[in-house]
Amino acid sequence: MDIANVLLVEDETDVRQLLKRVLSLEGFTVFEAAGCKAAQKILQHENIDLVLCDVKLPDGSGVEFITQVKATYAYVEIIMLTAYGNIPDSVQAIKNGAFDYITKANDNDRILPLLYRALEKVKLEKRVHQLEQLAAARYANFDSIIGNSVLITEAKSLARLAAPTDAPVLLLGETGTGKEIFAQAIHSASKRNTKTFLGLNCSAFGKELLESELFGHKAGAFTGAIKDKKGLIEEADGGTLFLDEIGEMPLDLQAKLLRVLENSEFIKVGDTRLTRVNIRIVAATNRNLKQDIKAGKFREDLFYRLNLVTINLPPLRERQADIPLLAGYFIEKLTRDAYQHVKGMTPAFVEKIGQYDWRGNIRELKNVLERSLIVCATRQLSIEHLPVELQYASLQSKTISAFDLASVERLHIQRVLQYTKGNKVQTAKLLNIGTATLYRKIEEYKIEL
Repeated sequence: MDIANVLLVEDETDVRQLLKRVLSLEGFTVFEAAGCKAAQKILQHENIDLVLCDVKLPDGSGVEFITQVKATYAYVEIIMLTAYGNIPDSVQAIKNGAFDYITKANDNDRILPLLYRALEKVKLEKRVHQLEQLAAARYANFDSIIGNSVLITEAKSLARLAAPTDAPVLLLGETGTGKEIFAQAIHSASKRNTKTFLGLNCSAFGKELLESELFGHKAGAFTGAIKDKKGLIEEADGGTLFLDEIGEMPLDLQAKLLRVLENSEFIKVGDTRLTRVNIRIVAATNRNLKQDIKAGKFREDLFYRLNLVTINLPPLRERQADIPLLAGYFIEKLTRDAYQHVKGMTPAFVEKIGQYDWRGNIRELKNVLERSLIVCATRQLSIEHLPVELQYASLQSKTISAFDLASVERLHIQRVLQYTKGNKVQTAKLLNIGTATLYRKIEEYKIEL
């Protein structure tokens, strides 16, 4: 098993140093933080696998910190450190997404076995994600992109023409417009479709970590680099690399990426030798790169190298005729294994979702449909199953009282809490609100659990 990076979040220096010695002797690379803010900075710059976190911290609650970490770093597992008197907090921490908890100074024999079990879960989940990503790219095709509107048809036609070539492709569009599935379909229709498809969101990493993830590093290149690591560019050799949010990439890394595009070569972090690769780049962004070029935030030469084929993906509000088709597709997909009592949508439901502007685009539509299915006890989705803000969207003439709005919102929260069996973190996620906001609304509406 590869040795992991562990972050210790503990304000008691003696306890932190003791744990660091134990973990370092076992071969773990250990990072230290005395509070939540320092821990967040480390998470932004280092590839952390496991977090050992105290329940009580000087600048916040370790229990609440878990929610923040899990929302941003899906594959980081967290183990809580607690005193005997804080067991209820630790139980709540598990509900918030912690892997487990141990009591300080009394569970020393459990620490290492627990860390190794958590690390096994981390590696398994990352591997499953990679396989799912590969499978999605392998089976994605242009027929799986739902829609018959003029704008989406034009986008698909251009992508079909570009797919058999090796030309870089630049996908432009708002968040949630389907850029990744377009990238997967392009890969699937290319001569590289038997090779690897890998994707990376450039906005999800700090500069140092992004460089290591993309280009790899040599052992000793920086603190924690205990062995050579292949970057995604090398891992995708022969296949396709999808770089989402390319506009967030730092300028010096843009220069290194340009070298890959022009010469099919790069240098790993801490290395002096060139590594050659044969990959295709599909990039995507929701930013205006021409404005970024003028502002000095994006390299003009990289833009024109990526810009050989540019495909604009329309927002959902500009392809309203496709909304019923997309809704029908998602409902059919979501009800295969769950919500099987739901057989369709009422005409009023279809009309209402067609009126909404969907600022979150297809991603928001899918999320709203799943939330509606959760609270639906009838055979068809109707307006009352929609989130409150959507139920009353576009109503110009009808006056909605605060009491009416609150009543509908209270009922909606109750139904989702019932579905999640009282799991507040899961409920907040499904409602698309923060956990603190959910607690406030439960108290405000006097919702009994």
